Amino acid sequence: CDLMTRTRQVMGEFGHVYEQQYAVALFNSVRFEIEGGGGPQSQLLHRKNPLEDRSIFSGGLFQYLEENKRWRNRFVFVADTYNISFYENKVAHERSLHPKGTINCAGYKALTSMEEYLELINTSLPGIKAKVGSGPFVKCATQFPLILWHPYARHHYFCVLTEKEQKKWHAVLQDCVRHSNNGLSEECRVQTPAFTDAMRLHRQAQGHYGTWDMMCGGPPQILANLVMETLHPELRNLIGPRLKGKIQQRQRNWMLISEAVYKQVLSQTQAQYEALVQTCEVEISRLDAVLRTDMDQIITSKEHVSGKIRALVLPRAEQLLRGSVQPFLSSILEALMEPTSRGFSEVRDVFFRELVEVSKNTLNGGGKDKLGEHMEKISMLAFHPVKMQSCYEKVEQLNLEGLQQRFDVSSPSVFIQRAQILMREQMDNAVYTFEHLLHQSLEGKVQGGEDLCKTIHCCQDRVLKKYDYDSSTVRKKFFREATLATRMEPYNLCAFVYNLSSPTSQDLPRFQELIFEDFSQFILVENVFEEVVLQSVTKDIMMAVKEAAVQKKHNLYRDSMILTNSDPNLHLLGENPSVDWATQYRGGNEEPEGALGGGGQSSRRRRQVVSMIQLDEMGPLPYESCLEVPGVDFIPEEGEMEEVEVKAQEPKEQETPTEPDPPKEPDSSDSVQEIRYHSKPVVEMMVSASEEDLAVLTNGTGTLEDWKEEEVTLITTVVEEMHRKSPQWMSAPQEVNEQLVETGSPDQEAEGGLQEKGEAAIEGKGEEDEAAIKNAIQEIEIAVQEEDGERITECAVDSDSEPGDTALHE
Repeated sequence: CDLMTRTRQVMGEFGHVYEQQYAVALFNSVRFEIEGGGGPQSQLLHRKNPLEDRSIFSGGLFQYLEENKRWRNRFVFVADTYNISFYENKVAHERSLHPKGTINCAGYKALTSMEEYLELINTSLPGIKAKVGSGPFVKCATQFPLILWHPYARHHYFCVLTEKEQKKWHAVLQDCVRHSNNGLSEECRVQTPAFTDAMRLHRQAQGHYGTWDMMCGGPPQILANLVMETLHPELRNLIGPRLKGKIQQRQRNWMLISEAVYKQVLSQTQAQYEALVQTCEVEISRLDAVLRTDMDQIITSKEHVSGKIRALVLPRAEQLLRGSVQPFLSSILEALMEPTSRGFSEVRDVFFRELVEVSKNTLNGGGKDKLGEHMEKISMLAFHPVKMQSCYEKVEQLNLEGLQQRFDVSSPSVFIQRAQILMREQMDNAVYTFEHLLHQSLEGKVQGGEDLCKTIHCCQDRVLKKYDYDSSTVRKKFFREATLATRMEPYNLCAFVYNLSSPTSQDLPRFQELIFEDFSQFILVENVFEEVVLQSVTKDIMMAVKEAAVQKKHNLYRDSMILTNSDPNLHLLGENPSVDWATQYRGGNEEPEGALGGGGQSSRRRRQVVSMIQLDEMGPLPYESCLEVPGVDFIPEEGEMEEVEVKAQEPKEQETPTEPDPPKEPDSSDSVQEIRYHSKPVVEMMVSASEEDLAVLTNGTGTLEDWKEEEVTLITTVVEEMHRKSPQWMSAPQEVNEQLVETGSPDQEAEGGLQEKGEAAIEGKGEEDEAAIKNAIQEIEIAVQEEDGERITECAVDSDSEPGDTALHE
C-alpha cells in the first residue's frame, strides 16, 4: 500500500508537468514542420530499419540459478531488440518455445570479474561490508564470469570456459546495455521532448540539476528509477538493520527485497504512464487545429514575452556566465573532444580496413560471388560489437575528473554511451551509402578483378569524404549538447536568478499576464526563461567550438564549409530497399553463416550479425558455443569452499593425454530414438556366426552363392527385454542365433508364405539343414501363438553391399 501511495504521488507530480510540456512539444513540432529546420544537410544515407530479419548473437552460457544455487547450461539468444532470452537448449529456441527468461539490459552494467561485483554490492547496505578476502554468496564455476549488475533489479550471473568467449560475450552484453539505455526514440518529435523536459523540470524542483545516470531505458523504466531514487534509501535504512545472518546472506536478502519492490513499482509506472499518454493524445486533434490556425499569433506572442524576460534577466545572467562558465568552457570541450574525435577516427579506420580486405579478396580471383559474400558481412558492420569494440574503447577514455563536482556531473557514462550510439549510426550510414553506390556501379555490368577493384575504390573514396563531413557535423552538435548537459551553471544559473534574486522571482509570474489565455498552453514562462539563459550560454559554446575547429587534431570542418547537393542523385538511392547481397551475388542458395531459426520467424531464417564462437583447436560444437559445465553441480556457500577446491584439483592430477571425447548433445529426451528407448528398453548383443550359418543367409530372392565377392563378417542381434512364458526359448545362445538367422518373420508368412522363401534359400543344401529350419519355423509359430501378439525380437544382418535384411518381427 505504501509503495502504491508513493508511486501515485511521484507519478501525479510528474504527470502534471508532462501534460504542460506535451502541449509545448506539440507546438515546437508543428512549428518545425511549417518553417522547416536549418542546419547542414546530411551527406550519407540513413537506413530506416537496419536489423530487419537479423539477430545479434546466440550461443551457450552457464547461468547461475538462484532457486537451487546451481549452474546450468543455457542457450542464449540476442534478438534485434537487444533483449537477452535464454532457453533450455537450442532445440527449444528453434521450436519457438517460451524462453526460460528475458532480460532488458537498461540500467545494467556488464562486469567481467567478481572483484568489480563485490565492490558494487558492498555499497548496497550501509555499514555492512565483507571482510577482505571473503567471497561473495555466488561462487563462479569457471575463471571467466559475466555479471549483469543493476542498482535495483535482479542481478544475472553467467560464465564461460575461455577468455576468448568472455571477451566476445562481454562486447555483446555491453552493446545490449548501450542500446537498451537509449530507449527514447528521436523519431517521436512530441512524446520524447515532452518526457525529457518534464523529467528535467521535475528533478530540478527536487533540487537535482546535474546529469542522471538512471535516465536509462523506456519511459516506464525511467519513471520507476525516479520513484526508487527516493524510495530505495528509505527502505534500506528501514530494513537494513533488521536483516540477520552472515554478511553474504544479508546482502542476498536485501537484493531479493530490492528486486521485488522494483518489479512492483515498474508495473505501476507502466500502467500509469500509458494512461497519461492516452490522456494527452486525446487532446492532440484539438490542439493541432488551434496551432495551425493561430501559429503566427502564437509565435508573435512568444517573442514579445521573450524580449521582456531578456531585458530583465540577461544582464544578471551574463554577469554570472562571465564569472562561472566562460573560464571553464575550453577545458570542458577539450575533455569531450579528444576521446570523441579519436573514436570517430577509429570508426573511419575500421570501415577503411574492411573495404581493403574486400578489394584484396576480389583481386585474388573471387569475382562477384566472393564480393557478395564479403558485402553480406560488411552490411552489418556497425552492429558487430566485437569489430566496433576498438571504436568504443577510444571514447571510454573520456574523463571529466576535476570538473564533475563543479559542474554537477555524476559520471561521464552518459556522454560516453551517447557518443558510442552516434558512432554506430555514422558507421551504418557509411556502410549503407557504400552498398548503394557499389550496387549502382555494378548493376548490369560484367567486370573482372581489376575493374571491380577500381569500382570499389571509387565508391570508397566518395563515401569517406561524405563521412568526414557528416562526422564533423555530428561531433559539433554533440559537443554543444554535452556541454549544456553538464548543467554547468545554465540551470543552476536559472535557479540562482529565479530563486535567489527577489525582484526577479516577483516579476517572472507577471509575464504570464502578457500571454493570451488561448495560447497559455503553448507558451510557459518557465520555458521561455530557460531558453533566454541557454541562448546566452550557447553563444559562448559556439565560439569555443569554432575555435576548436581550427585545430587539426580534432579533424573538424569549419562552419563556412557547407556541402549542399554535392551528390543530388544519391538520396534517390536511399528510397530503394537494402541490397540483398546473398541473393543477388551468391545465388541465394547458401545459408549465411550463423543463420538461426525461431523467434517467430516461421519459414524465414534470421541472419546473425556476430558469428558463433569456436574454441581453439576444436571444431564447431553441435548445439552451443560452450561445452558442458566442468563437473560443477553444486557451488557451496562460504565455509565449504576448501572442500570444493580439493575436489576441483582431483581431476587435474588424474588427467592423462588422451584423445578428446566428441561433444555431447544436450541432455534432452526430445530425440525419437531416446523416446523409443524409454518406452521399450532394448539390449544389444553381438554373436559370432559360423560358416554354415552364413551360407544360408538370404534376402529372400536368392542364395549368397550368387554373390561370391561379398562377405558377412558380423551379425548384430537386438533382443527386446520381455517376460518369457515359453521354456522352449531357454536354450543356448548359439541355438537361438541359428534359429533367428535361419527363420523369417511371421508377418512375412502372412504376406506370402515364409516357408516358400526358406525353401528357396536352402535350395541345394543338405537334408539336415532343411529339417533344422522346419523345426525352427514350427517353434516360432508355437511361440507366436503363446505370446498372443507380443513382440519377441528383431534381427538385423549387416552386409557390406547387401541391400536386403532378414529380420524377425512380431
